[in-house]
Amino acid sequence: MLICLSFSSRFNWSELIPLRLWGRTLGLQTENSQFLLEGMPFRIFGGSMHYFRVPREYWEDRMLKMKACGLNTLTTYVPWNLHEQERGKFDFSQNLDLEAFLSLAAKNGLWVILRPGPYICSEWDLGGLPSWLLQDPEMQLRTTYKGFTEAVDAYFDHLMPIVVPLQASTTHYPPHPQYKKGGPIIAVQVENEYGSYAKDPNYMTYIKMALLNRGIVELLMTSDNKNGLSFGLVEGALATVNFQKLEPGLLKYLDTVQRGQPKMVMEYWTGWFDNWGGPHCVFDADEMVNTVASILKLGASINLYMFHGGTNFGFMNGALEADEYKSDVTSYDYDAVLTEAGDYTSKFFKLRQLFSMIIGQPLPLPPVIESKASYGAILLHQYISLWDVLPSLLQPIKSEFPINMENLHLNDSSGQSYGYVLYETVIFGGGHLHSRDHVRDRAQVFVNTMYVGELDYNTVELSLPEGQGFRQLRLLVENRGRVNYGLALNEQRKGLIGDVFLNKTPLRNFKIYSLEMKPGFMKSLRHTAGWSAVPDYFVGPAFFRGRLWIEHQPQDTFLKLQGWEKGVVFVNGQNLGRYWKIGPQETLYLPGPWLWKGSNEIVIFEERTAGRIIQSVDIPYLGRTQYVD
Repeated sequence: MLICLSFSSRFNWSELIPLRLWGRTLGLQTENSQFLLEGMPFRIFGGSMHYFRVPREYWEDRMLKMKACGLNTLTTYVPWNLHEQERGKFDFSQNLDLEAFLSLAAKNGLWVILRPGPYICSEWDLGGLPSWLLQDPEMQLRTTYKGFTEAVDAYFDHLMPIVVPLQASTTHYPPHPQYKKGGPIIAVQVENEYGSYAKDPNYMTYIKMALLNRGIVELLMTSDNKNGLSFGLVEGALATVNFQKLEPGLLKYLDTVQRGQPKMVMEYWTGWFDNWGGPHCVFDADEMVNTVASILKLGASINLYMFHGGTNFGFMNGALEADEYKSDVTSYDYDAVLTEAGDYTSKFFKLRQLFSMIIGQPLPLPPVIESKASYGAILLHQYISLWDVLPSLLQPIKSEFPINMENLHLNDSSGQSYGYVLYETVIFGGGHLHSRDHVRDRAQVFVNTMYVGELDYNTVELSLPEGQGFRQLRLLVENRGRVNYGLALNEQRKGLIGDVFLNKTPLRNFKIYSLEMKPGFMKSLRHTAGWSAVPDYFVGPAFFRGRLWIEHQPQDTFLKLQGWEKGVVFVNGQNLGRYWKIGPQETLYLPGPWLWKGSNEIVIFEERTAGRIIQSVDIPYLGRTQYVD
């Protein structure tokens, strides 16, 4: 493909990288509709990559690929709900080591635009907000409601001391000791797409001051789509715009919102995300690169969202709720510039050609791609029914009324965030079961251990068979992911959020079991008695396990679960995420660093119909494709 656009000037930024600009004091500034970095004209060629979606062992590889594509800036969100999973307990270690990630960006010659939220959207559960916020029945997320701002303040009090010393300019604050003269952060975003929410006119000022008062001195930015642009502004922050299609006059419209400022596309969407039950969305590579060229021709800076999407490991995927609830798949491949596993796409090479023309100097050679492994069929030879796990591993919470997941008295009073909850009660006889739309998001219904059916947003009633004497009614409720965008964030409580009725009488006196499937639970499960050989035919809910033996250095692979219906896969204790036969996604990404030479344990929680084997393959299959209009 030939790109027939001419650019008025070329940029040699070889000296404008973090570790070469010793003694800098100014950081990124705006002047006469352009960016200046240490007083020199600068264009942001950025790419988004989220440290929490990529194994730590691969961070540097992805950054080197950014540099080889011609980018000079990395953007990342910061997920509050991972860093403070339980109220008051903060985690910035291992794969959540933000300081190490930002330092690695500097080492590899990348500037950083940090997007610390507290809300991040990002197709991530509750837009990155911790679910324990919803314990408060009056909670008003993303407003100056006292319960929310107190929690944000406590979080920022822990986050900002990590971030502040890594800022580029050093005039106002002592730098990180590693950099002595400044770190890689050149800009910080104030919240995220608030113009599409806009419930509190004082909120953006509150977030801005929360950043400034804790030592943020870099250029502040906001980020909104066209419709939200004018509602998401805050004085003292540069407005930027998000889109995929460059509508005529869109960047000029940005000029009407703020005159005489540089134009920045904070999110140029290189692809799109997928929902369970839908197609795998793709965006044409030529259309994408031609739009990028047009944006640059108009003098704007750009950030590619996503450069590398990665994976919604565990239960962290978000969801949409427009006409109906739709949860996002485990893969965050996004049809981005790099694949979910970090491999090159045609988009990478087309963009590399474009950026090299503008920069006018040789780019680093693209790193060699790591080969993927096909380890073949893996037999799941043992199983244990969920009903056999309950008495030995889980202590129920007893309650007269149903309790939603977030308000269960667990995790030092932070409630349950993710996974499943089992509600048990005793019934006499059968009849008409009605959820009154109080199931969030999907319940399998059992009488004793007999499967009766499912309740969800579309199915709110079932007939229970008649029977003799007292029987157990069990509702196994899955949180499929909290909505991450839109006006319904305050209504994202999960489990049973109200009464369920049998023959018009509300059910009472529950035993409630939390099935969050955290590492401690999975470790106990490994050693529990009751595992036995898998029979010829068995239906879940149950745990299945097998072994993958690897002779040599482990490599990335993909697990294909043909013949399985719906559930979650754990490898060596790591939660790879959900699978579901309705697709589109048919393989789960298994990073090589999570495998060991020798024996690897695979555990599958299957809700319903189990296969006997899974396949380790070297090519992902994300489903039938549909081009984004």
